[in-house]
Amino acid sequence: MDCKTASALLDAYLDGELDRVESRALEAHLDACPDCAAALARGDDLRRALRDPALRHRAPEDLPARIRASAEMMATPTTSATPGAPPADATSTNVVAIAPNPRRTLPAWLGIAAACLLSFGAGGLMMRHDWNPSTEGGSPGAADAAQFERDLFASHWRALAATSPVDVISSDHHTVKPWFAGKIALSPPVQDFAAQGFTLVGGRIDYVGSQRVAVLVYRHGAHWIDVYVLPRATPFALPAHASAQGYAADAIELGTQPAVLVTDMDAGERARLATLLAGVR
Repeated sequence: MDCKTASALLDAYLDGELDRVESRALEAHLDACPDCAAALARGDDLRRALRDPALRHRAPEDLPARIRASAEMMATPTTSATPGAPPADATSTNVVAIAPNPRRTLPAWLGIAAACLLSFGAGGLMMRHDWNPSTEGGSPGAADAAQFERDLFASHWRALAATSPVDVISSDHHTVKPWFAGKIALSPPVQDFAAQGFTLVGGRIDYVGSQRVAVLVYRHGAHWIDVYVLPRATPFALPAHASAQGYAADAIELGTQPAVLVTDMDAGERARLATLLAGVR
């Protein structure tokens, strides 16, 4: 892959829209190209900056009332005396005709304001329907943590949709652990738990935001489990639990390293595996 092709894929990659093959090809290029890796980091920084709560502006509180008032003005008929009618005297009945109501044009600013109000309202409903992380907040740390959760789920779903969710296929920790050497700063501890019902399938390298992390992949029956092994120094506090679309993300420990377990298993099975992983050395 060349830089021109890679540049065109960076935004789709950050949004989790690439399939597994495209993602792997792009990541291989990013590993060898500092310029494209820097462009990916800049794109991720921009995406985070645009989520700054200070950039969000509320519509004026009186806007709905102004829209209703304008609508009522348009609906109010006008009356006038019938053209050509003789003057009315004290004993005659006044004859009143409804004059055609000329079409009124809303001010341009009012139309724009109404459109913005509807757009923001619909967008907010869609976001709340599609995503419900356990932690949302206005502080930069909370925003970073919420985005990190989104990236974890997107990575897990992208792997499930790929031909294979692993880069190195093996249940032997002597094969999987050395495979990470040289690809990330610190190879994670690896152990198979097939005897306990959690079979090690292999591992892969993935990106969560602009962060390159090791992922251990396990299988329990029909459930796939991704264990994201994180650096010991994380710039924000990881929430204990998050959920989205039937999947869960739990902050755990893999030996002495922080990690996040992402799967669609129930809480009891997740707790069993978390206990096993905590004892890995």
